[in-house]
Amino acid sequence: MTSVSEANDLQQELLASSRQLFPGGSSGLWRLPDEYQIVVTHGRGSRVWDMNGREYIDCILGSGPVLIGHAHPAVVAAVQAQVAQGATYFLLNEPAIRLAEIVVDAVPCAEQIRFVSTGTEATFYAVRIARAYTGRNKVLKFEGALHGGNDYATLSTVPPHTSDYPHGIPDSSGIPAQVQEQVLISEFNNLDLTRDLVHRHADDLAAIIMEPLQRALNPEPGFLAAVRDLAHEAGALLIFDEIVTGFRLAWGGAQEYYGVEPDLAVLGKALGGGYPQAAVAGPAAIMEVVSSAIRGTPRYVWMGGTFSGNPLSAVAGLATLGVLQEEGSFARLNATGDQVRAGLEDLGREFGEPLQAIGAGPLLQVFFGEGELRSYRDCLQTDNDKRIAFAQELLRAGILTNPGEKLYFSLAHTDKDVGQILDIARAALKTVQERNEPQ
Repeated sequence: MTSVSEANDLQQELLASSRQLFPGGSSGLWRLPDEYQIVVTHGRGSRVWDMNGREYIDCILGSGPVLIGHAHPAVVAAVQAQVAQGATYFLLNEPAIRLAEIVVDAVPCAEQIRFVSTGTEATFYAVRIARAYTGRNKVLKFEGALHGGNDYATLSTVPPHTSDYPHGIPDSSGIPAQVQEQVLISEFNNLDLTRDLVHRHADDLAAIIMEPLQRALNPEPGFLAAVRDLAHEAGALLIFDEIVTGFRLAWGGAQEYYGVEPDLAVLGKALGGGYPQAAVAGPAAIMEVVSSAIRGTPRYVWMGGTFSGNPLSAVAGLATLGVLQEEGSFARLNATGDQVRAGLEDLGREFGEPLQAIGAGPLLQVFFGEGELRSYRDCLQTDNDKRIAFAQELLRAGILTNPGEKLYFSLAHTDKDVGQILDIARAALKTVQERNEPQ
């Protein structure tokens, strides 16, 4: 049996190895601060454990895919059964077809669907489809919106400072200037600016792509419908990036939740039940451009991938959606999010802090600042140092979160979890406040 000291030694050894093997010591974009870095051994329900045996309430949830909880018995059983039959075939298979049937039935804009493996692929292909369908080049996105890592998406996602609209700030080097020239940046919830940009570029505007719930910023009443109308007046397509909101805010995603239907939707995260899976969905008349039946014609769009529509991810998605279809699932998810948001804002008032817990459904993000948060620029005006310090105190006390980023909740999070989160948040606020008191 491994002792606590031996486990800690092994964890530290692996962390040291990760710093040598992975650029920046991380296997992906996000990285916990050095003093909080852990190596996860397993997850179950709303919890994960590190190599020292320490237990955490998980509010990262794999950055969102684990919507029904870690190692849910239905997902485990489905994946184990499929593994024995083969992981992927590069051909049609029943799980992928059954999953497509459910998605097309659930998502308002969907008549046809094409699976891919990641959200980055899905947004890339959705934009390509829009360009092919309209015969135009430019795309409008909103400052602060995350649409994956393709060249067209990584502009003004997390700009450290503002720029003059509609010019974007690259989030990465290596993006050609020619690509930047084709992307227009507007401000979320700013209809006047968006209208002006659409009218000025109407002749070459292929699409408007947006997160209907932008990170955790809610759209103002009427904003989504007005943007859809602007797109259609210009002959452009409206793309909803529902990687986060799909099957999370409601069974029909943000389209059902907000009552606005786009021309195309991209889906992911919950769709794969913790396994790599995303999709582009839309009307048959638009999705037709990816059909191999028109290959060789000017309208054809190349769209494919080695693991697209693989049965392993499909059965995980089917099992996850099966659980989400059970009566009361979305009421429970929304109630959990509502309880934590309300509880955190109550704590803010208790401590005299301008704490805002914004979001919808089972996700939220905390900011410290006065005034309504309507856009990314509003968020830049809040107290980022206090936000990070608060999140790090949560992490120190056993709530797993990317400091300053969204907190996700699952069906596995219980009322007891909510109570623990709020108790820890109270202590965290007290610590942060005491640390900031003048000496």
